[in-house]
Amino acid sequence: MASTSEIASPLSQQQLIDEFFMEQRTKILDLAAFLDRLDRVTEQNANDDFRIVALRKAVHELISDEPGRVERVQMTFSDQNTELLDELDRKAAYGASIR
Repeated sequence: MASTSEIASPLSQQQLIDEFFMEQRTKILDLAAFLDRLDRVTEQNANDDFRIVALRKAVHELISDEPGRVERVQMTFSDQNTELLDELDRKAAYGASIR
């Protein structure tokens, strides 16, 4: 089975841009606004928070020219630990790994 990065789109690049550009532009502006709000807060106490570290790593991955960005970004937000836990922790709800 082919990975999602190997499946050809039925639309041309121009059709994809025409259809989805404004939606993607809005998402990027939302992310930029969130990061700006983080920069403007008085108490800078979470720059090393694992979620922010993962978010910045994912943003860096977005500018890559290599195919497969979605898989690499998803893995950035995924816990790579395969050990079973004795009980459920809340980490999974945060969408990034602390390890």
